[in-house]
This record gives sequence, structure tokens and C-alpha cells, in this order.
Amino acid sequence: MAKIKGAVVVDVERCKGCNLCVVSCPSNVLALSKDANAKGYNYSNMADPDSCVGCAACAYVCPDACITVYKVRV
Repeated sequence: MAKIKGAVVVDVERCKGCNLCVVSCPSNVLALSKDANAKGYNYSNMADPDSCVGCAACAYVCPDACITVYKVRV
């Protein structure tokens, strides 16, 4: 059986750093960046990309729909 690996892509300029995706991630993949986007918000990024399983919980809770999750068989 193939293992599924996920990848989270965040639209950095749309992210307002609400932290909902970070707390909803069961694998603790996401974290808020220390860098800020053009609006001054600390955006979400993948802090531990190897742990992502592609469950898309982060994308479901994002109020601005700025997260896309991809699943890849490895």
C-alpha cells in the first residue's frame, strides 16, 4: 500500500495569521512565520513538512480560503 504525503500551500499575501490552521493540524505541521506579509501579518507556513499527511484540516478551518492541500503517493 502506498504512503500518502501531504503538502500545504499557503497564499501568503491573503493569510492574516489567525492561527486557526496551526491549532487544527493533528500532525503539528504548521506554525506562524516570524516574517510578515505585505499587510504586516505573520502568515502560516509548513514548519515540519515531513509530518504532513494531507488531511486538509487546516484548509477546512481557514476563514479566508488561502490554504491548498495536495496529496502525493510516495
